[in-house]
Amino acid sequence: MADPDSRDGGHTIVHQLRALTVQLDLLGSRFAQRHDLHATDLRALIGLLDNERAGTPSTPGWLAGHLHLNAASVTALLDRMTEAGYVQRDRDTRDRRRVILTVTPEAKELGLEFFGPLISQAVSAIDTFSPDQIETISEFLVTMTDAVDTAHTEQAEAGS
Repeated sequence: MADPDSRDGGHTIVHQLRALTVQLDLLGSRFAQRHDLHATDLRALIGLLDNERAGTPSTPGWLAGHLHLNAASVTALLDRMTEAGYVQRDRDTRDRRRVILTVTPEAKELGLEFFGPLISQAVSAIDTFSPDQIETISEFLVTMTDAVDTAHTEQAEAGS
């Protein structure tokens, strides 16, 4: 087994990725604190916005699975988010039994206000790469996300 503290090859990139993740988490925590959100609330908003961008409707059941929470915890989260004006619950027009979740325009504006400068800087940085490099970076990020998902699943199955 390779030395986990090694700075060779892939280990360096893993450490760089971890450092980036920590910085992004700190920035997200600052946003959450400023707007009286729990860390899970912020993860919920991000998931809901990602689904919206993908054209996929979000339901409380989907959110529970996405955040690995039970139904009671998701209900409490949605109650907080709805009361704060960040999330709206609407009945599905095709199936009145189903609830669709959306992020309010006010919440989107708060997020854009806070994260907009970072997004602009990140897009500018990405634009310095060639299309081939961007494709490689995208493939890398998908592969790394899959690796983390696999580790998460394996740990959950092992009871860790």
